[in-house]
Amino acid sequence: MSGKTKIAFLGTGLMGAPMARRLLGAGFSVTVWNRDAAKAEPLVADGADIAASPADAVAGAAIVFTMLTNGQAVSEVLFERGVADSLAEGTIVVDCSSIAPQIAREHARRLAEKGIRHLDAPVSGGVVGAAAGTLAIMAGGDGTAVESLKEVFACLGRVTHVGPSGAGQVCKLANQQIVAVTIGAVAEAMVLVEAGGASRAAFRDAIRGGFAESRILELHGARMVERNFAPGGASNNQLKDLNAVMAMADELSLELPLTRQVRQEFADFVESGGGEQDHSGLLLQLEKLNPRN
Repeated sequence: MSGKTKIAFLGTGLMGAPMARRLLGAGFSVTVWNRDAAKAEPLVADGADIAASPADAVAGAAIVFTMLTNGQAVSEVLFERGVADSLAEGTIVVDCSSIAPQIAREHARRLAEKGIRHLDAPVSGGVVGAAAGTLAIMAGGDGTAVESLKEVFACLGRVTHVGPSGAGQVCKLANQQIVAVTIGAVAEAMVLVEAGGASRAAFRDAIRGGFAESRILELHGARMVERNFAPGGASNNQLKDLNAVMAMADELSLELPLTRQVRQEFADFVESGGGEQDHSGLLLQLEKLNPRN
């Protein structure tokens, strides 16, 4: 790999834009495309080229990243908007979107028929991790393809090859389980602490460094104290992932009671209008359940 390697990045929203910026900062040639072009335009100042269509963006690219909303959006861009037909044999498609494992496997199969390699490589770490280049990247697919992109992944964070096609998405769903349940636990603790007469901010400071320490407590606990629910990770997306977890659990005949309960809390929060708020905003749903006079 070198700075001359052409990369296409499709989807420059909250996560995609800082990831593309990291690649540009490392000297790679990056062409970007986004459904809403206004979200891609700021990357021009960092050296990106903007394409009018996803098919135009991938022309001549050796690596294609996708960071899109859901499986339907990825399928549409890859197979209905000309991307797969515009890729040269041997190109590697790295899908960082969070989608259902079976959809990722189907994408891999269809691309393989054209001689194109596919990695499902969802990420964890949020916007902060994307900007800092500290994402946890869970890659499913061919291990040799993961190894060949080691230098590229290093710009974005730490990559781990977790298994065959679809395994990256399975691990991301498990990650989202932990995130959601932990957000729920921290939010419930915040409700309990305030009802009991203690300071939420002081409580969070007091338990830092103890067994309850976590990135959720550090980042989302601070959001709850500050009541800053501008989206880093939208509750709509958290619910989408939890729905996928429960669908997978049903397929595997698994009982996941904690996940089922927190999924319902997020569903209620989204239904009441909280879908565009950060997932730490689940605190608002719990406060609604526990009104204080």
